[in-house]
Amino acid sequence: MRGAAVPKRRSLVLAFGLALALAACGGLDEGGGDGASGATSTSARPSSTAELSIVSPAVGEVVHGSTVDLRVKLQGAKLVPSTTTDIVPDEGHLHVILDDKLISMTEGLEQSIRDVPPGEHRITVEFVASDHAPFDPRVVTVVAFEVEP
Repeated sequence: MRGAAVPKRRSLVLAFGLALALAACGGLDEGGGDGASGATSTSARPSSTAELSIVSPAVGEVVHGSTVDLRVKLQGAKLVPSTTTDIVPDEGHLHVILDDKLISMTEGLEQSIRDVPPGEHRITVEFVASDHAPFDPRVVTVVAFEVEP
């Protein structure tokens, strides 16, 4: 049985590494791109003082049931409503992406994600400016995990 867990863990680590590489290269485009090429214009984007991490689920965690409780830690910035185009480096909101699909834009550090099917998944959380576009460099974190019934 122990040998069967090693390939799953390896694939979770690989998925995590791939997600980090995509995020670092600007492969995620949740509104900051030009729409045609997925490229993000970063010449006019401010940098942010924020540091972001996912507290739960943990990397490689096995979640039992179909609800995943997401907890995020944000330092050096504060969450504000996304109702302005006045960009401030230490203010913004979060975009939460499950398996490359934007599932929420939130001003909260905790949320329950319901109806997550069994299998391997990846949550990406990005701290974005009040205009929904990313900072430069992007403030993003990714966790790969697994759901079992």
